[in-house]
Amino acid sequence: MQAQAALLTEAGSDFTLAEIEVDDPHPGEVLVRIEAVGICHTDLAARDGVLPLEFPGVAGHEGAGTVLAVGTGVTKVAAGDKVGITFNSCGECATCTTGRQSYCENFTEFNYGGTRRDGSKPLRRDGSPIGGMFFGQSSFARVALAGERNVVKIDADIPFALLAPLGCGVQTGVGAVTRSLRAEKGSAIVIAGGGSVGLSAAIGAVIAGCATIVVVEPTPARRDLALELGATHVVDPAAGDVTGQVRAIVPEGVDYILDTTGIPAVIDALIGAARVRATVGLIGVPGDPAAAVQLNIIATLTLGLTVTGIIEGDSVPDEFIPELVGLYRDGRLPLDKLVTTFPFERINDAVAAQHAGAVVKPVLVFDSAD
Repeated sequence: MQAQAALLTEAGSDFTLAEIEVDDPHPGEVLVRIEAVGICHTDLAARDGVLPLEFPGVAGHEGAGTVLAVGTGVTKVAAGDKVGITFNSCGECATCTTGRQSYCENFTEFNYGGTRRDGSKPLRRDGSPIGGMFFGQSSFARVALAGERNVVKIDADIPFALLAPLGCGVQTGVGAVTRSLRAEKGSAIVIAGGGSVGLSAAIGAVIAGCATIVVVEPTPARRDLALELGATHVVDPAAGDVTGQVRAIVPEGVDYILDTTGIPAVIDALIGAARVRATVGLIGVPGDPAAAVQLNIIATLTLGLTVTGIIEGDSVPDEFIPELVGLYRDGRLPLDKLVTTFPFERINDAVAAQHAGAVVKPVLVFDSAD
């Protein structure tokens, strides 16, 4: 099938609109007409060569749309179903079979490998194979090919533009607080970064009943939005020592620290505001793959710190994405305050707006998207 796509031609390039060919679904695969797709920092990390993507290639991993066709053996969805698309997983390893598929032992192969298990590539341009299957979908295109495991059927009334970011950014942020950290009611949490993941985490902290929710963010508009979404305090890192600013709010220290920036100096500053037995959650992808945080061993032992990496908010997508849709319908997940839509062909403008801090979660939509 022919489809318009936003193609990355080389590391660091802008997106170029191009016509590509997409295979019909093989066994276990689902062909989806994409109506909306979010732009996530992970897509840009792939663009810049921090995460694997073959060039030329198609990124995009927050797709939502309508099923066009399914391959042999697919029973979860059928043509005409409304679906959100999320990360892929093998379904066979020890973590997948115990409800922890965001830590699939074959995560790299299934999300960054770019090929099916038989080695074939489902995307082509002018007859030549190109990079694809990013997060098992490559949804920066009008049509995407996904697996049965990484599509989630949604029967509820939610616009595609708001369903799309549930596939990664929102489920990561909300899930990090409610599922990964399991933040307790009445606790104190500090969140570094007021992008879509960080602000989703702030919403997650409200849902969890945290008493003190501190968001560290340099952009004034995002600090204001954090307060609107339920943060109790905001901190401007340009105003001085972040550790001191957080300690001024919570003298005894915070119970939970969540970093969405991937910046070691920020993480170090937040750890300085940790309470005894605090938990530190790391989400942000650093610009330098070799980036490291220097933990003082004595301080870590004395405080009894727990440091954990978080992937996709420990989500079980078939359970958690419908739960998030329910929270949206109940008015507890204000996605409309996070999302700004752009026509698909303005993808580079959307990336620039996100980089400038003018929007939180840009979502690309096609003409027929609601």
